[in-house]
Amino acid sequence: MTRTVNVHDAKTHLSKLLVDVERGNEIVIARRGEPVARLVRYDARPPRAPWGSLELPGPPIPDSVWDPMTDDELLEWGLL
Repeated sequence: MTRTVNVHDAKTHLSKLLVDVERGNEIVIARRGEPVARLVRYDARPPRAPWGSLELPGPPIPDSVWDPMTDDELLEWGLL
């Protein structure tokens, strides 16, 4: 839930607003009705990147990397 409060109320009731934020609510602080700040719960853990989002340096890896190895390549790797 998002609630908007003016600067004066935010200064006066900061402790109560922090309790609301700890419960998962979001507080928008406004000056003369114009939003200027957002008070949200702090999460100390850095966000995790989703699987498959790793960007590797250099050129893209070609799809041929999944092709079966030739006999020469298998010999070179000592697999034949």
